[in-house]
Formats: sequence, structure tokens, C-alpha cells
Amino acid sequence: MIASNTITLFCLLILFLPLVAFVINIFIGKRLPREGDWVSVGAILITLLLSLILLISMFINGDPNFSHEAVLPWIDLGAFKIDLGIWVDNITIVMLVVVALISSMTHLFSIEYMKGDIRYNRYYAYLGLFTFSMNGIVLANNLMSLYIFWELVGVSSYLLIGHWFEKHSAADASKKAFLTNRVGYIGMFIGIMILFFSIGTFNINDLVMGINSDSIKDFATKMIKKLLNALIQPKVSTYIDAKTWIQKILLEEKYGKINS
Repeated sequence: MIASNTITLFCLLILFLPLVAFVINIFIGKRLPREGDWVSVGAILITLLLSLILLISMFINGDPNFSHEAVLPWIDLGAFKIDLGIWVDNITIVMLVVVALISSMTHLFSIEYMKGDIRYNRYYAYLGLFTFSMNGIVLANNLMSLYIFWELVGVSSYLLIGHWFEKHSAADASKKAFLTNRVGYIGMFIGIMILFFSIGTFNINDLVMGINSDSIKDFATKMIKKLLNALIQPKVSTYIDAKTWIQKILLEEKYGKINS
């Protein structure tokens, strides 16, 4: 199995390389050759390679109970404490490969599809931000970090859906996605805070143990279960709607080009 420090390094590279690509493309992409698409494509292909190395190592190791956690203190106000950290297990590694693979195919496909777009560099910047956010959700070891990355997914989705904001359909779809997501995010934040004040931690593993313990049988726990059930359906429907909006926008763009 790969050493713990190497796992941490690989995960940090997988997480932050797309963010580096976002920063480069958003600020100086226009001045780079090919408007910086190679920066984003190169970054995401490296994350795919690192994810596959972790996957191969997982199969070689063959430990179904493998887990690795790295934590860095962030906010410590006594009773209110938030750590920044990553949690890696077998499911995490598989999801990192899935995110990297889908993102890599999207990046490569977009080279030709988005060719000539007036905001070509910004499109790749937004893809990098979206990939960074998705990897953050996969790697988060606590609910506060997960919530922050979930919000970033919403922001980057808004930017990507509204990329062709000159089109009324794209502008309307991005606004609808943004406003719809706000409802789910508010409920999610309330649920997270109920969990924190009930159990006293944001760490996901500690929360699971706290919820399963006999000492947590109060009203707050019942509310959590109801709230989480209520949140699942809106989020699923939101992303189904988002898929429909994206398909509609892409079809209009495709046939608009053909008809023009």
C-alpha cells in the first residue's frame, strides 16, 4: 500500500490542481496559447492518473476496511471547532476516479465543441472550479467542509449553465438552478447545525457514532432524520431539472449553429 504521506499528497494534488487551473485561466487564460485549454486539460489528466494509481493500489492492498484521514485545525473557539481535513477510504478512491474520468472526457470533448467561443478560457476555468468542488465533496471529512464545497458546486453550476448568458434560455436556466438550490442549501445548513449542537462535532465519522449511540435519542435526532429525508427529494429533483436545462441549452446551441 502507498505510504500515508503519499496518499495525503496525492489527494491534495487531486483536489487543488483543478483550482490552480481555474485561477490561471480566469486571470491570464486569454494571453496563453490556445487560451489556456491545455492548462485545464493537463491538470485534470494528472488528477486522473493520480486517482488511477490510488485505485490500483487499493486493489493490490485488498483491504476492505482501509481508511486514511489527515486533519488540519482551522477554527477553534472552544466549544465551536472546525478542522479542515480529508477522509480517504475505498469508496472515496472509486469516486475520485469517477469524477476525474468524467471531467477528463468533458475537458477533451470541449476542445472541439467550444472551439471559437468568445469566453473559451472562462469556460475551462469554470470546469476547473466545478471539478475542484466535486473533489472537495468526495474528500471532505466533516460536514462544514462538505457544505462549503457543495455551495461551490452550485456556484460553478450556475456559471456553466449560464455560460451563453446572451441566450434567454441559458440565463433563465442558470437563475432557476441558483434559486432552486438555495432552498436545499438553507435546509442543509440548518440540518448540519442541528447535528452539531446535538452531538458537538462536524466530523462525519464522529457524527455517525454519535447518531448510532444510545445517548442520542432526543427531539433533535428525530428532526435530523426527517430533515434529511425532506432534503433528499428536492436535491434529486433539482439535479434532474438541471440535467434537463443543460440538455435544452446544448441542443439549442447545436441546432442554432447548424441553422445559422
